[in-house]
Amino acid sequence: MKKHVLSATLCLILVLSMMITLSACAITATDTNLMSGMEANTVTTDIDISEESSAIIADFAVRLFQKCAEDNKNTLISPLSVISALAMTANGAEGNTLSQMEEAFGIPVSKLNEYLYAYTRAFPAGDKYKLSLANSIWFKDDESFTVEQDFLQTNANWYGAGLYKVPFNNQTLSDINNWVDENTDGMIKDILDSIPEEAIMYLVNALAFDAEWENIYYDYQVQEGVFTKEDGSKQQVELMHSTEHQYLLDEDAVGFIKYYADKKYAFAALLPNEDISVTDYIKSLTGEKLASMLADPLNVKVDAAIPKFESEYKTQLNDILKGMGMTDAFDYTLSDFSGIGYVANYNLYISRVLHKTFIAVDEKGTKAGAATVVELKCEEAIMEPEEIKTVHLDRPFVYMLIDCEANLPIFIGTVIDIDNK
Repeated sequence: MKKHVLSATLCLILVLSMMITLSACAITATDTNLMSGMEANTVTTDIDISEESSAIIADFAVRLFQKCAEDNKNTLISPLSVISALAMTANGAEGNTLSQMEEAFGIPVSKLNEYLYAYTRAFPAGDKYKLSLANSIWFKDDESFTVEQDFLQTNANWYGAGLYKVPFNNQTLSDINNWVDENTDGMIKDILDSIPEEAIMYLVNALAFDAEWENIYYDYQVQEGVFTKEDGSKQQVELMHSTEHQYLLDEDAVGFIKYYADKKYAFAALLPNEDISVTDYIKSLTGEKLASMLADPLNVKVDAAIPKFESEYKTQLNDILKGMGMTDAFDYTLSDFSGIGYVANYNLYISRVLHKTFIAVDEKGTKAGAATVVELKCEEAIMEPEEIKTVHLDRPFVYMLIDCEANLPIFIGTVIDIDNK
């Protein structure tokens, strides 16, 4: 059953992110930037990828996708990339900030660490397909910023995060962008446009997918066709025709699954009924509904056609994540990332969550890449002004001499007049 649900979850992530991508790559930052003395400890816990946890992650994926989907515009996200970057960040959250993040995830961060650790190590790999991801944490080389070693160690252990202490200058900007570029096989470039002066840390996930179809398309299977948009306008496209045998069906849509080599990964498509818009169909989805459909397709012959396409997408997820209940993390007056580190008289908060994706689908297979960057800034903490009381003994007053242990007055008196004689 575990393998069955895991397979469904893999398909879910593929269809929502429109396929992910990568191979482990060389670090671009100079060796002097790599934190010394911090190595990932081996996690010896025997972690089971449970059906319940898979369903929770699937539900997060659908909820995130529903928030991201835009009318009349291609959308492409990688829920796996987003939740990986946010989970690393959540390992330094405390109090209400942590509670809100865990509520948005649907799972405690300790369990999420375990799930993602086990899940990402179960990625199948072969000569004709690969799915891999990389994580890194970049923090400002500033003597006023004290980073919690437990936070770094946790993310090194569970996420294999590379750790970099860097000056946050133009070279750092180049290093982060190059790291993402290399860890997405060149598919995601320039995810960061600048490093604000107040930025203190970046938590980065890069992910890539590259797979050949189980049955690649031959020239005769690629034919000119017409793609009709929801407004009725038509586009000339190249349609790749094939016969598939995994049919998807619910009350509002039909679809199919097409496998990549060795059936370790798959492309899943859902076509809403003609009287239902894509937007309305997305709103009707739930993680449970989609996972169930992908896990139990009907074994019937399907005359399938996929358009050749290539797409890029980028978005800032701030408002979307706030809409999912993660509000305090973005508010420097309320955020609590004390588990990450400390800047005297300043408070850490998430200033931006940037997400960028790419996909190319053709006769041979699919390549796709995704990257997510969580930018942390520090702002001067707003302190309530200390109320100052004024007491001037410039008129008659009462006074006492107190036995502090017994809390009793030894003397008590008044001053009505000042007479120094």
